Amino acid sequence: MFEAQPHHKLRPCVLVFAGHDPSGGAGIQADIEAIAAQGAHALPIITALTVQDNNQVYAVYPVAAEVIRAQTRALISCMPIRAVKIGIVGNRENAEVIAQLIDQIQETSVHVGGRLPVIVDPVLGSGRGNPLAVDDASIAIAPVLERASLITPNLPELVKLAPHGLTNAQKAISLLGGVVSDVLLKGGHADEELVINRWFSSTQGQPEVQWTWPRLKEQFHGSGCTLAAAISAHLALGMTLQQSLLAAQEYTQAALFSAFRIADGQLIPQRSQVA
Repeated sequence: MFEAQPHHKLRPCVLVFAGHDPSGGAGIQADIEAIAAQGAHALPIITALTVQDNNQVYAVYPVAAEVIRAQTRALISCMPIRAVKIGIVGNRENAEVIAQLIDQIQETSVHVGGRLPVIVDPVLGSGRGNPLAVDDASIAIAPVLERASLITPNLPELVKLAPHGLTNAQKAISLLGGVVSDVLLKGGHADEELVINRWFSSTQGQPEVQWTWPRLKEQFHGSGCTLAAAISAHLALGMTLQQSLLAAQEYTQAALFSAFRIADGQLIPQRSQVA
């Protein structure tokens, strides 16, 4: 017989908008696992059902915007939200509803240290370039980018989001103070011997911060989801943004190093390890 504990610890919640990946490698399952490993709790709102495996995306079916709205309102009516993490939105209509819901949460919540953190992983396509929205993904995601406090693009995503004819650093800086506040530019798609992740802050006078990580030879399914979700969890737990960025990168690198295989092709990060 178990005795009830007189005091149960309150676990901070991260509201997650993301698609469902039936392979379990990316999307909402990756977010739930990564957030739990940091010690926070995910509130998952599925934005789209996808047909995919650990290598290819074959189809995307957005969830009805009104279902997303109703599910989210049920949660925010009784649960304090400490951070928001956004992956694929499915279509423009869903993005607009999510943006409205974020505005509602921002108006009613009191977050320690300022506004509620909103982390956007701008998943404009799969790692192999398959589309992940029924509309043009870079246009569909625009409403949520306008609410983001941090965006975590990889290099191909940055090219689609920022003006042409600029260096990567200039592209990232062009997003600061515009539709997003801060940018973590991921270097996994570059050619350098090391992976270089670069943080561009909108805080005036704060220099660019870089982190370098060993470049692993394998390909991974859901690494971007893992990193963005871990960042959101650490922010929900009360860490500063810089602390969250470092802790999430350390966790993600360990998850990739311990990745496992479910079939031929991309590996699955071992996210169940506790950070």
